[in-house]
Amino acid sequence: MGASLQASRIAMPADSGGCETVLEFLIQRFSRIDPAIWQQRVAEGKVHWEDGTVITEQTPYVPHKKVCYYREVENESVVPFQEEIIYQDENILVACKPHFLPVSPVGKYVRQTLVSRLIERTGIETLAPLHRIDRETAGLVMLAVNPETRNHYHRLFREDGLIRKTYRAVAHIGDENRPEAGQNWKVENRMVQGDPWIRMTVVPGEINARSEMRCLEVYDKSALFELSPLTGKTHQLRVHMSGLGYPLVNDLFYPELQPEGSDDYDRPLQLLAHRLEFTDPVTGELRSFTSTRDLLKI
Repeated sequence: MGASLQASRIAMPADSGGCETVLEFLIQRFSRIDPAIWQQRVAEGKVHWEDGTVITEQTPYVPHKKVCYYREVENESVVPFQEEIIYQDENILVACKPHFLPVSPVGKYVRQTLVSRLIERTGIETLAPLHRIDRETAGLVMLAVNPETRNHYHRLFREDGLIRKTYRAVAHIGDENRPEAGQNWKVENRMVQGDPWIRMTVVPGEINARSEMRCLEVYDKSALFELSPLTGKTHQLRVHMSGLGYPLVNDLFYPELQPEGSDDYDRPLQLLAHRLEFTDPVTGELRSFTSTRDLLKI
């Protein structure tokens, strides 16, 4: 049984839904999990409040209060690629994650995550991601080391324009829509959760997603692009590139959702979080970090 090193949190709603205890809430909220598992987790002290106070079977329901628990999975698959630490100081750690490795616990992954690996590797239990990139995407992720300065760095990702994120991508091209090296695009539209919910879709309405693209090199059947998301919607770059007629190589979600299957480690999504540039909110220094990873030339 694999268990996450970091707690997941859930806030209890104002309406208790008839629950008198925290345990009853967890059983009701996570109905797909056997109630006996929640009873065992509580009995073993694996459920607590944010201040560390252990929750028991009798702990009463408290509206708006956050409950901490640790996700568990059986037979967790090992992601056979290694992360790299690019930079570390007393406030931040910048890592370059491989394709297929999630940043934080999700789905069937709890220990095979960037955060869990880095905690085990560095011994820094306070590590917390300041942003996320898709599991399928490789590249730079910045994490907070010091809880006292975490919010200063988190603000870089909450407010548009405070940090410049640059991606690299290899995309399919065709004879009828062949790009030229040096060609630029700017895409602005409205993106919302689609059907199924794991995909995003473009709809009419107020713009909430903006990206800039530049073609760097053209190959036979693909091209290398530099991508700059000006906003941070889920799958934004993948949707915008597909909309231009240049779907990313090995993208299983766009333009069409492919059948779910096991990870094909020989066919990683050709998208890389390549560079982070910002003014350090604590020291005032100009910071620039670049990934050492390369994409495929197809």
